[in-house]
Amino acid sequence: MKLLVFAHTPPPHHGQSYMVQLMLQGLGGDHRARTKNFVPRNPAGDVYGIQCFHVNNRLSRHLEDIGEFRGGKVLLLVLHCLEAIWCRYRYGVTNLYYIPAPGKKSALYRDWLVMFLCRPFFKTLILRWHAAGLAKWLETSVQIRTRALTYRGAKQANLSIVLSRYNLADAQKLLPQNVRVVSNGIPDPCPDFAEKIRPRRQTRFALRARVLRGETLSPAELEAADHPQVVRVLYLAHCMREKGLFDAIEGVVFANRMLAEGNSPVRLKLFAAGVFVDSKEREEFDELLRDPERARAVEAGGFVSGEAKARAFREADLFCFPTYYLGENQPVNIIEALAHGLPVVTTRWRSLPEMLPADYPGLVPIRGPLAVGRALLELMASESGERLREIFVERFTLEKHLAALAEAISSVESSRPAPMVKAGLARS
Repeated sequence: MKLLVFAHTPPPHHGQSYMVQLMLQGLGGDHRARTKNFVPRNPAGDVYGIQCFHVNNRLSRHLEDIGEFRGGKVLLLVLHCLEAIWCRYRYGVTNLYYIPAPGKKSALYRDWLVMFLCRPFFKTLILRWHAAGLAKWLETSVQIRTRALTYRGAKQANLSIVLSRYNLADAQKLLPQNVRVVSNGIPDPCPDFAEKIRPRRQTRFALRARVLRGETLSPAELEAADHPQVVRVLYLAHCMREKGLFDAIEGVVFANRMLAEGNSPVRLKLFAAGVFVDSKEREEFDELLRDPERARAVEAGGFVSGEAKARAFREADLFCFPTYYLGENQPVNIIEALAHGLPVVTTRWRSLPEMLPADYPGLVPIRGPLAVGRALLELMASESGERLREIFVERFTLEKHLAALAEAISSVESSRPAPMVKAGLARS
């Protein structure tokens, strides 16, 4: 099966582009990059029977530019569409794989152009829904003409692949022929979890419990557990108000006030890792840290990757991501936290509750910093994170993701009607 993947890969880096990158790598790479007489360089990817041809629909140079309208982007998008049409005939690719926009007009215009220019040339359209919220946005926030153009361009796709049950509404709004739920999945970032990470975290958790009961730890115990009375809270995402950065800060400050009122020696420290998308929010963040109370509670980590990112997850005690971002759906950072067995504080926003147990105490309302603080206090005393690691292994590994994704994509060919045969000749 040949598949034209019309989607962005890093840079700039975000969850959607990362998942496209993992998909391409897992399915054997871009076949256009292979020589005429190639020997498959990734046999593991080839077993899925899907040959990917990638058109990198990168329109933005950096994160701040994403979603901003520029005339140059329109021209670039048209060139990408022409590249896709050329691939259709040069390589005989008949299946188009595309990622629709969230509820945002500038992104929706992109979808219209791609659908009207490219879709007529392909037999099969597969839509992969990463962002959430388009269905509700179309019904409540746009004019009838905008809604009609969206339906005309993307309705009745052969297959819509969604990340969650919540996401079903976005796909179903456009009347697809079939819908599949395929969760995100990532390579295990800590295959040594059982041997190295879990014992250390269990020790810190047990000793912190003793401190919370009023016991005094010996200097040797404090040193061995790397000072468990300091609870390390990790925020790792784009530093944005809508992704919950400021609610995380105020939640940690509130929790520390509660601990101080109870004469507890335990304190929370937030490590904020990520880049700022909005310069005004960066200024607001810097202003907050001029306050001594918040300066003691927050450390700015900036963008982290590679070993620095791995270390941030290994050393954290809790993960805090109280997002209410418009397009948020099934964020990779929460999956990474689950993989590391980190107790998670996040919001009851869109697909997020589906990622965690139904009774999980870390789920809080949006825009609720006090609720964030209370959840942090509860989790640091009651949740070791063991069951969250199990959720990752059961649902969010790369292997399970690729197998389910490949099976869903391949289903469009098995569902096509058999070609008509007349007088010994086949015709479509």
